[in-house]
Amino acid sequence: LCVSLQANASHLKAFLGAVRLAHEGSASTALPLSALVPAKTSEVEKPKTKMIITSRREYPLTKNFPCSLEHLQTSYCKLARLDTRVLGLKKLRKLDLSHNHIKQLPATLGDLTCLQELDLHDNHLESFSGALCSSSLQKSLRFLDLSQNKIKALPIQFCQLRELVNLKLDDNELIRLPFKIGQLDRLRFLSAARNHLPFLPSDFRKLSLENLDLFGNPFQQPNPLVPNVQLKIPLTLLESAARATLNHRIPYGCHLLPAHLCEDLEVAKTCQCGSACLSSFIQITVTMNLHHVAHTVVLVDNMGGTEAPIIRYFCSLGCYSQFLDRYLQSNG
Repeated sequence: LCVSLQANASHLKAFLGAVRLAHEGSASTALPLSALVPAKTSEVEKPKTKMIITSRREYPLTKNFPCSLEHLQTSYCKLARLDTRVLGLKKLRKLDLSHNHIKQLPATLGDLTCLQELDLHDNHLESFSGALCSSSLQKSLRFLDLSQNKIKALPIQFCQLRELVNLKLDDNELIRLPFKIGQLDRLRFLSAARNHLPFLPSDFRKLSLENLDLFGNPFQQPNPLVPNVQLKIPLTLLESAARATLNHRIPYGCHLLPAHLCEDLEVAKTCQCGSACLSSFIQITVTMNLHHVAHTVVLVDNMGGTEAPIIRYFCSLGCYSQFLDRYLQSNG
């Protein structure tokens, strides 16, 4: 039974009196009941779906958040951690925790199964955990803002967030982007300006973006003639087995292989010939025009450039030699 705080006092008194008589066993004909009149729409309290808090003073300390909330913003509240009461808001679609002092996110944040937008910009985050990437956020999260934090790298599992459309990573301390970033096939808006990126991962060329911003990164000058040779000849048994597993698409998993071997297979490199390589490879960086992966590109530097170095891998000396022949011919 729910009684509105806006109920008419005399009507409420009569109702409670009727309840008392009914409890005492009075006949229904003797009860002072009037005909039921539907409540006016203006008198019915609608569930609260949106709450915006923009100062520490406004932040509720004793009252719970309405469980009907779909949009919650708690900015400029000097929060050092995520309030556990927020984790109970199962209908949340948009959560804005920007401009706080949050250093770490609980894995239980991934229990918010409806969460589509998560704004964490301007906090003190140093990481984004793999557990969150493996949670229900895989199926729901479309917008993620991690800009203005202290993140140096994102976990291998980050590219499991396959529903991401908009990703903001500006003003962090990133030294690399996720190795398998090409798996984010729904991603359309990516910004990672003003980080410490020396080059882009090989998988970057698989992206299909509408807007890309990589301004202000210290990209290295690519030099395909100076390779990083990590070839092991002859191949180790582990390398041969790993290549065969991937090239022939043999199913594997933690129920068949040790977990660390599964992790190694997940981050295997791909040669230009299409073959896989694990720890035996030749690595170079080449120039890529970013318009190949994005319709609109923010200039990489103040010189008007839209090119950046990207890693390429080769599984053998033969594959590298073929590339080198074509490169030298095209460059005179």
